[in-house]
Amino acid sequence: MTTSFTATAAEAALRAGKIQRARYGQDVDVEHKGSIDLVTAVDRACEDAILETLRERHPDHDVVAEESGRDRKGSPYVWYVDPLDGTTNFAHSYPVFSASVALTKDGHAVAAAVYDPMRDELFTGERGRGAYLNGRPLRTTGETELIRSLLITGFPYDVHDHPERVDLFRRFVTTARGVRRGGSAAIDLCYVAAGRADGFWEEVLNPWDYLAGALLVEEAGGRVSRFDDAPIGVEKGELLATNGPLHPAMLAVLKDEKARK
Repeated sequence: MTTSFTATAAEAALRAGKIQRARYGQDVDVEHKGSIDLVTAVDRACEDAILETLRERHPDHDVVAEESGRDRKGSPYVWYVDPLDGTTNFAHSYPVFSASVALTKDGHAVAAAVYDPMRDELFTGERGRGAYLNGRPLRTTGETELIRSLLITGFPYDVHDHPERVDLFRRFVTTARGVRRGGSAAIDLCYVAAGRADGFWEEVLNPWDYLAGALLVEEAGGRVSRFDDAPIGVEKGELLATNGPLHPAMLAVLKDEKARK
């Protein structure tokens, strides 16, 4: 069962995903926000579609969107929007990207939707009501050993200036069964929630990157924290998300790597 908040998140993500699917593989106008940080006309079109949905359904809520910033109304409810998570993939016609929409109340995520248009997979979740993929309940894995685990990660856009960002990749790739790098943090987190991977870490993420996926992981039985095991908020920073049993082992690697520096 979904409330109006989850239904709104799903409707908004699906609208953006429809645009992504229609424009996939076509020439798109690309601008550079940084040396490797891109934004396209599709990002903006998807954001417009999402914002239109949110303002129609909940006009009194605040909104924080990746491209247009914050629309402040003073509400305890704040929507966080990533209209095209995986812009670099999309610009290269690499079929891993998504639309991500999360609602927070007083700084805590309460509803979320992530839509992968290339696989027609809609992930939804609501605080206290579980996480779902196309209506089917999700559950994280029970894996406890790193050597038997499949992990996912990503690298921030400043990796060229801070090559030490890849040090953790080296550590985990030599202690886990495998490590993948997909390019959409929202999808990565959904895969942990769905039991397709056992854990995820990334050093620098914005709240619109992770809030929806983090809620899905928790509602599927997993665990989410900062690298020091502190609870997450709505700030930019690192994120660790696991199936739950694997959390202590991954925290130990993170702690050890920090001690080396």
